[in-house]
Order: sequence, then C-alpha cells, then structure tokens
Amino acid sequence: MPPIELGPSRPIGAIDAGAIDARAVRSASGEKPAAARSDKAQASAAPSVERSDALDPGQPPIDADRVAQIRKAVESGTYPIVPAKIADAIIAAGMLLRTAK
Repeated sequence: MPPIELGPSRPIGAIDAGAIDARAVRSASGEKPAAARSDKAQASAAPSVERSDALDPGQPPIDADRVAQIRKAVESGTYPIVPAKIADAIIAAGMLLRTAK
C-alpha cells in the first residue's frame, strides 16, 4: 500500500471557500487572481438566490386564546402536572426520533 502524503497544512481560521478553491483553480488555469480583478466584477459574479413561495411554511398555527389560558393556569398554580404523562410523552418523542420514516 502506498504511503498517504498530506499537503501543506493551512492555518485554522474562518473559511472562505470561494477564495480557497478559486485560487487553486485560477492558478492552474492561468486566470488573474481575485485581487487583480475589480470589485465591480467580483460583485456581479456573486450568484443571486430566489426563494420560492411554494416552500414558505407560512405562520405557525398558534391558538393565542389557549396559550393565554395555559399561561394563566401556570401563574395561578392550577395547571395539572402529571409526571407519568410527561414521562410517557418524553419516551414517545424519543421513539419517534429513532424509527425510520
């Protein structure tokens, strides 16, 4: 088995993937480095992202009246807390996360 050779190590810091990968490609292709190009050319080369309305989930379904009732019951100390029901819900949630969909 041939030995595994590692290239030079890079300093740890913020990753600018566009600058790192692009420099290697530019130097191999003979293209000018990013510093030599104008800022206007770099700005126009940035891709624009358009968001689709089809993927927008909209507002979450929150019943404000029910939230107010529960908040009032918790503040007054009349909200029923049943440890067995809480434990069952925690176990059920863990089972849902473990099963394949």
